[in-house]
Amino acid sequence: MKLKSLTLSLLIAASAAIPLAAHAADKPVLEVWTMSLSPKFDGYFKNLVAQYNAQHPNVEVKWTDYPWDVIQAKFTAAVGAGKPPALVNLNVPWAYDYQQEGLIQPLDNLIDKSQYVAGALKDVTFNGKVYAFPHYNGANVIAYNAELFKKAGLDPNKPPKSFDEELQYAKTIKAKTGVAGFAPTLGPTKIEALLMQNGLDVVKDGKPAFNSPAHVAFVKKLADAYKAGALLKDNLFSQDNFQVAMAAYNGGRLAMLESTPTTLTRVRDEAPKLYAHTRVAPAPLGPTGIAAGGWMFNFAVARNVDKALLPEIGKFGNYLTNAQNQLAFAKLAGTLPTARQAAADPHFQKVADNAGAAERAVSIAAANLDKTRTLFLSVKNADVLSAKLSAAVEKAVTGRQDVKAALDEAAAYWTSKL
Repeated sequence: MKLKSLTLSLLIAASAAIPLAAHAADKPVLEVWTMSLSPKFDGYFKNLVAQYNAQHPNVEVKWTDYPWDVIQAKFTAAVGAGKPPALVNLNVPWAYDYQQEGLIQPLDNLIDKSQYVAGALKDVTFNGKVYAFPHYNGANVIAYNAELFKKAGLDPNKPPKSFDEELQYAKTIKAKTGVAGFAPTLGPTKIEALLMQNGLDVVKDGKPAFNSPAHVAFVKKLADAYKAGALLKDNLFSQDNFQVAMAAYNGGRLAMLESTPTTLTRVRDEAPKLYAHTRVAPAPLGPTGIAAGGWMFNFAVARNVDKALLPEIGKFGNYLTNAQNQLAFAKLAGTLPTARQAAADPHFQKVADNAGAAERAVSIAAANLDKTRTLFLSVKNADVLSAKLSAAVEKAVTGRQDVKAALDEAAAYWTSKL
């Protein structure tokens, strides 16, 4: 999601920067904004802030939560008015956009980098500098129906270890059981991540790179699986096919479901009989060695906060995202932490012998946190370009246009826009 013209107009219209709010007795106030975490996590954040304020009487932290579809406009307006919060909760694409616009600042002198797993730091490192405190993340696993594997002649103890194997398993399952095997997401903003995770550049040297022979071969594999009925066709080319894939898996119409560990709790609650023979395995890393499913949230600092407050902002940012607080949040939210010590906690690393698929999924995903990245298209007009590429892939996969011709057509469009 790119920042609109709102950014420029607000900044141009803004008057001279006004320092961050301070208490009447010159006690600095640090405003911390989160995204769509209230009311579910009210208790967690109120307690965290209260404890910090009690331990640091020289500063006052105030927490405010905004809906995800409001926080960007609020933050842009606050920066433009010279009244930014001390910390703002962003996802990685938004942090990238704000860094490109020059609205947030590097934090290398404030952040304790040793706290975090490598993948999380890489997600918020732009042009060699770290621009945010990593917070919570996700990583995919494969949930699969062991009974359908058996009916298809597949060994339930040998889940697919590559994307090619996922497609091959899916074709075998469809041929032997009549059930779709797999539901990748090929829609806008998701197709680029799939290509990148499989070692295929989307843009190279400022030009579209997705019409190479390797890309054509990859899309042809998808087309073959589609023709065989191996891919769940419901919402296959939409931006998000999770809900229909979830329903299909719980209804026995899909053999493999690739998603985050919290998915397994829905299988457990909505389809208990199916859950009993659901197994879980790591999602394939692919040739890049990157674990799919990363969508890391973080806390950034506006470019024009009062510089005198930066040391206090750094202290609270490190506290907010330290291992103890991340572990507590992850247990409440069912998410994965980005703090090393939190990820190493027995909550994620030890699984009881009688544990179900949901518990095993959390441990499996946590083991891949160092390799988990947020993959997204980092170019101008990303939404428009992504929609064009997804439409080309849809025509190619469904057989409505030759694969090479469809990708060439999309590449020509991208060239005109890039």
